[in-house]
Amino acid sequence: MTDPDAGARRDFVRRMFDRIAGRYDLLNHLLSAGTDARWRRKAVHLLDPQPGWHILDLATGTGDFAFEAASRGGIRVAGVDLSVPMLRVGCAKRKDRAVHLLCGDAEGLPFREGAFDGVTIGFGIRNVARLDAGLREMGRVLRPGGRAVILEFSKPRAPVLSHLYMFYFKNLLPRIGALISGDRVAYTYLYESVMRFPEGQDFLAAMAQAGFRNPRQHRLTFGIATVYVGEK
Repeated sequence: MTDPDAGARRDFVRRMFDRIAGRYDLLNHLLSAGTDARWRRKAVHLLDPQPGWHILDLATGTGDFAFEAASRGGIRVAGVDLSVPMLRVGCAKRKDRAVHLLCGDAEGLPFREGAFDGVTIGFGIRNVARLDAGLREMGRVLRPGGRAVILEFSKPRAPVLSHLYMFYFKNLLPRIGALISGDRVAYTYLYESVMRFPEGQDFLAAMAQAGFRNPRQHRLTFGIATVYVGEK
């Protein structure tokens, strides 16, 4: 059955990323002080891809997670995203890397069951309109024994740090994002989507419900981001 609310959210997210595609990379690196690159490297380390692996990177955006995975050598990556302007930026950055970028929806992937050795998604699972459907699709396209690695924002738990970070995230980040990108809505949405996201044990339970084995989490940089790992 079609969910009209899910469809509206999917269209909102796609249009938002279409608008900010040209400044997306600059803002990512600026607002995280380059920490986003270290988080992706840690996530790929936890994926532990082996030569010959075929990896699917969902919500690939401009391809940074896909490129990090492909840099390990002997690995092919398919990157999928809803936003064509984001993919165009990624194609311009791709050079000779073994990464194929295509437009698609994480809730209905055009791949056969068990097609991939690993599936990744960086800072995009909270944007999937139907989380349960997205997780099930990730599991469907993984081969038995394949691994899923999900990198997402989370909320620090230390009281002082949490207070300071939430103030920055809610009040300063949208203003900086609006100044550079010209789109305040996108960076207000970032805060709101992180607040709504079922992080930690709640997300591990969602992974288990979708059929992933041994779901676990690795909190990064005082809990500002978390890597979730599970196997099929």
